[in-house]
Amino acid sequence: MFLQSLSLLNYKNFESESFDFDPKINCFVGNNGVGKTNVLDSIYHLSFGKSYFNPITSQNIKHGEDFFVAEGVYQINKREEKIVVSAKRGQKKMIKRNGKIYERFSEHIGFLPLVIISPADRDLIIEGSETRRKFVDGVISQGDSAYLDTLMKYNRVLAQRNSLLKYFAANNSYNKDTLLIYDEQLSQLGTQIFEKRTAFLDKFMPIFVKRYKSISNGNETVRLVYRSQLQEKSLSSLLQENLVKDKMTQYTNFGIHKDDLHFEIDEHPIKKFGSQGQQKSYLIALKLAQFDFIKTQRKVTPILLLDDIFDKLDEQRVEQLISLVDNENFGQLFISDTHADRTEEVVKKIHQTYKMFRLSSEG
Repeated sequence: MFLQSLSLLNYKNFESESFDFDPKINCFVGNNGVGKTNVLDSIYHLSFGKSYFNPITSQNIKHGEDFFVAEGVYQINKREEKIVVSAKRGQKKMIKRNGKIYERFSEHIGFLPLVIISPADRDLIIEGSETRRKFVDGVISQGDSAYLDTLMKYNRVLAQRNSLLKYFAANNSYNKDTLLIYDEQLSQLGTQIFEKRTAFLDKFMPIFVKRYKSISNGNETVRLVYRSQLQEKSLSSLLQENLVKDKMTQYTNFGIHKDDLHFEIDEHPIKKFGSQGQQKSYLIALKLAQFDFIKTQRKVTPILLLDDIFDKLDEQRVEQLISLVDNENFGQLFISDTHADRTEEVVKKIHQTYKMFRLSSEG
């Protein structure tokens, strides 16, 4: 699978732009602010129906315009597939595959597997548990559409239960039977999600550890620790036992929406005890493990986006990363960088075809 061509209309800083890509390596070079990351983000947008950097649809439309269109033509199993993502201010976003509109965006997830490595990944370490849950859910969903469906149902029931708790408080009332319906649904869906997250992390951990060892020179021990309230008790029991607290806070305090993934190095949180270099290696290992996992699960090689990777990593780590790409069966690769000469020097060491795209503020 590879992206053959890309056309952008009113997407972020691009008024109208088209690219024809190499099936292997494509490099976008130019000064900061010319739109290198925006091109990579549009490719991400075609895979996931949303931006990696700004999920608010209207903010991806070029300033002063009413709509954007991103169109990609892919080669998949010697067949051409055309994906179009478009949005108009005040209207619902649309995703089309070969001219046919998806009724549900979730049907598209996993069709174009993709992994991005970006400086923004640092949010996985510094932000709260929701960011890490989204990472886990995103990896699983690319290979398991049923999981995504279950997760969406859980979130709907959770919102309904929270609304009911607020209604009870506002009206000084309580209906046990209505709440029980939501509790049963939440428990059933939450247990399925918990089991799938547990199974995923059992498979994912060894891949991650192996990747970390291959890109770091240290002997430190790294691990991912899954934390869930469901490891102690069933969700059904937790909901029953904490009903008083839920009624008081008007919120569901227990469930898989509270899960977290702890990032540890030598049994300490990497956020506090990991050096900057260790944190960078940790995140790259995490994303390359994601790449490996999806490739194994889906039997298809994901597209890999490396955003601003050379500016954020020391030369040694870049060399290690590029040698991994060279030695293994990677598919199509997109790189953004501010220095054309540096990028070309590195990609020449990879025994693959490549294309350079020099972007400027003039367009």
